[in-house]
Amino acid sequence: MNWSKNRCELAATLMVVCQLMLILSGCGGFSVRGGDTTAVERETSGKSDFSRDVEQWVDSVLEKMTLREKVGQLVMPALYARSDSSTMRMLRFYVDSLHVGGILLLKGDVESARGIADAVYAGSNVPMFISIDAEWGLGMRLEDAPSFPRNGNISDEVDENIMYDYGREVARECRLTGINMVLGPVVDVNSAKGESSVIGTRSFGGDARKVAGFGTAYSQGLEDGNIISVAKHFPGHGGTEIDSHKLMPRLERSRKELEQEDLVPFREYISRGLSGIMVGHLSVPALDSVNRPAAFSPVVIDGFLRDEMGFEGLVLTDALNMKGSEGRMAVDAIKAGADVVMAPQNTAAEIERILLEVERGNLSELEIREHCRRILFYKYIVARDRNVAEKGSGELHNDYTRELLHRLGGKKNQRRPLSE
Repeated sequence: MNWSKNRCELAATLMVVCQLMLILSGCGGFSVRGGDTTAVERETSGKSDFSRDVEQWVDSVLEKMTLREKVGQLVMPALYARSDSSTMRMLRFYVDSLHVGGILLLKGDVESARGIADAVYAGSNVPMFISIDAEWGLGMRLEDAPSFPRNGNISDEVDENIMYDYGREVARECRLTGINMVLGPVVDVNSAKGESSVIGTRSFGGDARKVAGFGTAYSQGLEDGNIISVAKHFPGHGGTEIDSHKLMPRLERSRKELEQEDLVPFREYISRGLSGIMVGHLSVPALDSVNRPAAFSPVVIDGFLRDEMGFEGLVLTDALNMKGSEGRMAVDAIKAGADVVMAPQNTAAEIERILLEVERGNLSELEIREHCRRILFYKYIVARDRNVAEKGSGELHNDYTRELLHRLGGKKNQRRPLSE
């Protein structure tokens, strides 16, 4: 599939298919079993071949999966991008025994990342997400990969066209490495000033419209390059003065202030039909009166992000091993509406807790299936044309990489974020 030519069609198809499946199922899920599938064909008007292909593939995969395997799809543990025996042994445990839906690559090197990707693609019966934090290129995590300027250090002369090219280049490098999901861009608006700013140069700056434009252009470049983008940290971490890696911050803004600033980039991202949003570990009283991280709030995820803002894509949590999660469990995030839980402390234990809640009747198998269906939709898109790392089809460092680095420029003496 040529993503670039079909970007708007894909976004429109996903929204129509999701809406119709909800209607036809009559039970709040995405399943159309027992429904009138010709309605999907009529409503998609010219997009029915794609809709039918997705639906048939997703249903065929779901029908073969056990409940345990479906639950595994909702969890994405973290793994260092190393090739030592203990890392590869843990990888096999995640893939073969826990049936996880993906791997989050931490610090390491390119060749090891490729080896992990190849092992995952070869060993899993269901396509997997291979994700990475690449906020300023793969070099953020992979020591021998290209690095670009931090978002806040990008030249004032850069425009959205260059940001799109930047996204396309990072997508190319991801494909060469076997990665299919970037946990970025950061679209937090950096409104906290000076030394109190936690987000720092991870942000594109304090102008909400600029952040929205740069973030969506970069994301569009990633996705036109067949890489899933994940905008973060919803509903906005730029106005906090506490680092959620250490404690749960509280975003003290009115609803009006949120709409005028923090939510602007996310609304733009959603309007473009882009793929993923990561929900942060911060309390937002203007949206939820309960003092809890947004990543565990059904009010924020299901009530606001899904119902009010109309987001139909993937919802991911920030890493559960961060102290801002306050020790909450993966099952709490799933109940709140998250599709994918990132980097739990103990992946096996978290999967067992989810299964136990289903057994106790506190979480329905239909909800698990609904999350799984959405995940599989995006896996179908990124896996349709490629399921192995693209070795030999290009180099990570080349003349264009160096040219792009020059075009992006870089400002001096700007404060780095406290953590990343």
